[in-house]
Amino acid sequence: MADRGGMVERRGAGLWLTHLGLIAGVLFIFFPIWLAFVASTVTQPEIVRPPMPLLPGDQFFANYRKALVSGVNAPVALMLLNSGVMAIGIAVGKIVISLLSAFAIVYFRFPGRQIFFWLIFLTLMLPVEVRIVPTYEVVAGFGMLNSYSGLILPLIASATATFLFRQFFMTVPDELAEAARVDGARPMQFFRDILLPMSRTNIAALFVILFIYGWNQYLWPLLITTDPSMNTIVMGIKQMFPSGDDVADWPVIMATSILAMLPPVVVVIAMQRLFIRGLVESEK
Repeated sequence: MADRGGMVERRGAGLWLTHLGLIAGVLFIFFPIWLAFVASTVTQPEIVRPPMPLLPGDQFFANYRKALVSGVNAPVALMLLNSGVMAIGIAVGKIVISLLSAFAIVYFRFPGRQIFFWLIFLTLMLPVEVRIVPTYEVVAGFGMLNSYSGLILPLIASATATFLFRQFFMTVPDELAEAARVDGARPMQFFRDILLPMSRTNIAALFVILFIYGWNQYLWPLLITTDPSMNTIVMGIKQMFPSGDDVADWPVIMATSILAMLPPVVVVIAMQRLFIRGLVESEK
């Protein structure tokens, strides 16, 4: 009994040490975000004059109002809208195309289907940065510069999502497809009524990842948008930094940075349970 009690005590001490380590790690990661938030609530002299305050100031509403209605080339509110449309469009487009591609590869028998799958998979070696020049020429040729379609369409194909959905569909028992066929269900009806509900957690996990991927895009929007009204928030933050002898408006820059972080955080928190379940089921 003494040995068992000692084991419980050691396990309890290890548990406390683990939690303390996790708390210390969270605080270490969160501290720069806290400093950015504090900087977004004070005045410019308070930031420039050391030491920088560690508690929020009284300029919260003034700085955030100024950030939303101002910007170097476009209002921050408009850039947030552009980033949101782009991120949602990319995430939804990638998921829809990947679902249909994986469904066709797994459930339809046609010559060369495995070759087509591996050709799709090989596109992982060709990220946007590698094919950006020919992609730009195609987008420009179709007249999609400075448009949401130009921001979204070239980025909606995803070999990774296709591969994940293919692997998941291959784990679905063949009896389900046979039963649906016996009941007279058409292929798209089987896809809509059986496969889509079963893929709900995988879709949620991929949506979170792909939304953040689309939200953080910088190089592609920078290349194809020359109209300031089509700028994204990531571009806007970069444009706010001074060049030459200009003085940066740090409270507004920090407020814009906090606003840029909020949508991905909200998406992760809102879909946290489905996101974790999707990752766990993908591992299985």
